[in-house]
Amino acid sequence: MTSEFPPPTAHSAPSGAGVDLTSRTALVTGGGSGIGKACATALAAAGATVHVVDRDADSAKEVAAGIGGEAHVVDLADPAAIGTLPTEVDILVNNAGLQHVAPLTEFPPERFALIQQVMVTAPFLLMRRSLPHMYAQGWGRLINISSVHGLRASAYKSAYVTAKHALEGLSKVAALEGAAHGVTSNCINPGYVRTPLVENQIRDQAAAHGISPDDVLTDVLLTRSPIKRLLEAEEVAAAALWLCADHSSYITGTSLPLDGGWGAS
Repeated sequence: MTSEFPPPTAHSAPSGAGVDLTSRTALVTGGGSGIGKACATALAAAGATVHVVDRDADSAKEVAAGIGGEAHVVDLADPAAIGTLPTEVDILVNNAGLQHVAPLTEFPPERFALIQQVMVTAPFLLMRRSLPHMYAQGWGRLINISSVHGLRASAYKSAYVTAKHALEGLSKVAALEGAAHGVTSNCINPGYVRTPLVENQIRDQAAAHGISPDDVLTDVLLTRSPIKRLLEAEEVAAAALWLCADHSSYITGTSLPLDGGWGAS
């Protein structure tokens, strides 16, 4: 779709140049769209065989077909379904997530639990399944797509902020345990990323507040970010690809903010 909110410069998908993953297998959750699709595309461009995991069958199959990967239609809230996914994975990208915005006093408990299941328990189960293979070969990459909200909080996002903070802790534990086995574990912490969901939110808020979409972007969503544009999914994927390279093998247990300076303010 054509964006109403173009970035100041164009960003193309990472080519994979400089990172050779021809002998590697990757699994990307939420790989049917957005950041997950961009990560799957970047890893495949670098030569990896990619398992595209998504609950949306059409999206998963379309992305997998486009990159020569394999689609898996799985609801990550179901532990039994997770048990059907491949275990011989060299690169695990935990990306799938969902959001719900409401005050703590009105937040539905079942929605809170679902968000933890998808964004914390599922990454734990996937790590638990894939780490034996990584340990056995002495190489592995755990890449956890966290958020700026894994490092700080915003009101009305209790479940999401809780889940991302938990993912940060899980990633650090995996880094400590995996270090002796050649396995790194890191978080990537994006700010607001250009996706259809975010652009729809901008339009809805513009209509609700009677202001322009540009004003919503700069004065509402990006009020704490010195760089006043949305982050591109391909930029997040480029960071994930960089973490898979041999020159990044000493980087583990870290959180890499892609927040436009939000954390410095």
